[in-house]
Amino acid sequence: MAVVLYIPFVCVCVCVCVCCDVSTSAFHLDGDYMIGGLFDVHSVTEAVSQDRPEAIDCSSQPFVISNYRRFQLMRFSVEEINNSTSLLPNVSLGYDIFDQCSVAQNFPGMFNLISVNDTIQPWDEPHGDPTKVSKMIAVAGPFSSTETRTIYPLLMMNFIPLVSYGAASSSLSEKLKYPSFLRTVHSNKDMIEGIVTILLHYNWRWVAFINSNDDYGYDGRDLFVKRIKDTDICLAYSKELNHNTNISQVFQQIEEQGARVIIAYVPERTAETLIGSAIQLNVTKKVWIAVEAWSLNKNLLRDERIQNIGTVLGVSQPVVNIPGFDEFIYSTVEHMYCENQDQHSCNQVCNCSDVSPEQIADADPSYSFPVYSAIYAIAHALHNTLQCGSGGCQRNVTVEPYMVLAELKKSNFTLLDQVIQFDGNTDPTFGSYSIVFWNQSGEAEEVGYYTFYPSIIFSINTTKIQWFTNGDIPTSLCSKECRAGYSKKQDGIHTCCFNCLICRNGTYINTTDDPFNCVACKETEWSPAGSTSCNLRVVEFIPLTDIWAILIMIVTWVFVGFTAAVFVLFAINYNTPIVRSAGGLMCFLILGCLVLCSTSVFFYFGAPSVSFCIMRFLPFLLFYTVCLACFVVRSFQIVCVFKMAAKYPTLYSWWMKYHGQWLFISAAFLTQALLLTLGNSLSPSKPFNDTQSYHDKIILTCDINLPSCLIPGIFLFSLCSLCFIFSYMGKDLPKNYNEAKAITFCLLLLILTWIIFATESSLYRGKHLQTLNALAVLSSLYCFLLWYFLPKCYIIIFEPNKNTQQHFQGLIQSYTKTISQ
Repeated sequence: MAVVLYIPFVCVCVCVCVCCDVSTSAFHLDGDYMIGGLFDVHSVTEAVSQDRPEAIDCSSQPFVISNYRRFQLMRFSVEEINNSTSLLPNVSLGYDIFDQCSVAQNFPGMFNLISVNDTIQPWDEPHGDPTKVSKMIAVAGPFSSTETRTIYPLLMMNFIPLVSYGAASSSLSEKLKYPSFLRTVHSNKDMIEGIVTILLHYNWRWVAFINSNDDYGYDGRDLFVKRIKDTDICLAYSKELNHNTNISQVFQQIEEQGARVIIAYVPERTAETLIGSAIQLNVTKKVWIAVEAWSLNKNLLRDERIQNIGTVLGVSQPVVNIPGFDEFIYSTVEHMYCENQDQHSCNQVCNCSDVSPEQIADADPSYSFPVYSAIYAIAHALHNTLQCGSGGCQRNVTVEPYMVLAELKKSNFTLLDQVIQFDGNTDPTFGSYSIVFWNQSGEAEEVGYYTFYPSIIFSINTTKIQWFTNGDIPTSLCSKECRAGYSKKQDGIHTCCFNCLICRNGTYINTTDDPFNCVACKETEWSPAGSTSCNLRVVEFIPLTDIWAILIMIVTWVFVGFTAAVFVLFAINYNTPIVRSAGGLMCFLILGCLVLCSTSVFFYFGAPSVSFCIMRFLPFLLFYTVCLACFVVRSFQIVCVFKMAAKYPTLYSWWMKYHGQWLFISAAFLTQALLLTLGNSLSPSKPFNDTQSYHDKIILTCDINLPSCLIPGIFLFSLCSLCFIFSYMGKDLPKNYNEAKAITFCLLLLILTWIIFATESSLYRGKHLQTLNALAVLSSLYCFLLWYFLPKCYIIIFEPNKNTQQHFQGLIQSYTKTISQ
């Protein structure tokens, strides 16, 4: 059994409205198919407290002329369509428009739209009787997002399309919740994108956001907070406005935060209250960002005091001139009221007889094209549903709202040079935003634009804007931007509030990637303090073509030549006393090892490699060990011959019998060879890029590892010390028999050389340290060549009389007598 809901309008709608006959009212027009219209011609400015549910008399509330202009635009659009021969030929459109002045107290009007003969058909009731089928195919409106969400469930019962010309909340794009909702105005998401683009363009990082306490304001604030999350923009202050808000306190708090840019995301009436309060409270030196709801508000634009609050920029819909609308206003407004006032319908009363056509035509033009395109979209959808052609429409088609909804979603027609289409969320793909500036002439001057389709394009002409700073673009920053080369250290919870710290040597700041952290340069790069990039380090080493390298290598070859000459000279005079006293066969071993040691010098020049690094130390350490071992033996033998032979004949006999000198030399050589082999196997010397000594250079050198060089070096030093002890013990030997003295002097020079090199190494870390190292090696070699072998060569060549057996025996006998006495 069908249940019919009877709506007693007189009981529910307790407001007694004095109206014209509905059939001749501006709120109603008969037609073959009806379009509902919801316009807040009047607006409830304060919350109404009631003891029982009842409707509100909208005509008793303040009149809003800009909304009344939109109301008239719907009437004009329907009349224009009815006069068209191409759109809906032979089909008339009618309308029922209600004054939607309140969010929660306008249900009688909604019931009237969806009812038939004051009854509402249940959803599953079959519509067999045409008299019980509503002619309402769609509803245009309402203006606000909150009103839309409130009334939508009633229209959802029969999938009546709701085409809003002003509801911008992004939540309305959710098709699972709002499948029959469409809009001809862009959502808050697009508006926020336009505002953020302006903020980024002018580098405004510290902003205040004021929103209304409704769906429109809350959605705008949430979208703004989400959008600026990954930008440099910070929300210095946020506040929602309601009837009890202390606006004076709001401005005081904004001033305390130091924000100079205020985004007012509020509807028109709230904006008038907010800006009016700013004028009264003498709020100055601010940049105001107006949204499309009030960016073209004529009341505020023409207020002579508006320039005192600062600079007002707005994001608005482009003002579209609708042909014929002004003529319609002038021809119909003065004659649209009738004299018969016997019948009435709730909230279909204008109560605006004192409004002139000039005032209507001059009212805020915002949302004009969205209203116009909404009515035309419904008309085109009905046109397609009725399968209209040039010959007429199929009048026998039963039109259901869901059919119109399906055609609405497929809309594709041109209206005033714009292609009217909807995307998958039934949001418009047409339209753009104008960037306007409130100039001193009381006009909203267009200074830029922001387009969405087919691609995002933003342009603004700053030269047209007269800033309150008299030329300079105002700044709005919590902290001044850091100078180049400084990083930010966040101060508090906002990233826009920070202190500036200079980046140290070897680091730089890349403000694009991360303005809060200095980045370390690569090892191959360097930077001074306060840098924004790194420079390549200069790679330095001593090439083979370096003048010092050439000189040292020449001196080395000279050394090799002298050593070879001494070798030949000693070989020729091998059986002479001077050669035998110098060591005999051992001299050739020493000379050969000195030549082998000299090969290390050549590896100190050129780009180091693993083999070069090993050869810098291994030949010198290995073969110099043999040299020192020979001198240890030679010093020991000198002391043993002159001091110990007489006292310890057995020890001397054992030493001579088993060739102790060669055993010692061999043991020293094998020990050092073993140490070097193990050290270079476990941790070989390898190329090392010295980046610590100089911030702008890389010194190519060799890494001296402790296992490979330290222990062999200690062993070499031990031999040197032992040699020095033995040679020093023979310091009082015969004056002309001075091998021990010569060895002692050579060792002193050797020690002095390496002390000098160690001192230079601790003070200097440049590329020439390798040159100094090569000189130290070469000096160590020359010590023995010049001070041990050269004097003997001098005697052999220039004093042959001292190179005789008799001369040496005489020296020994003289020394022996001296000791015995």
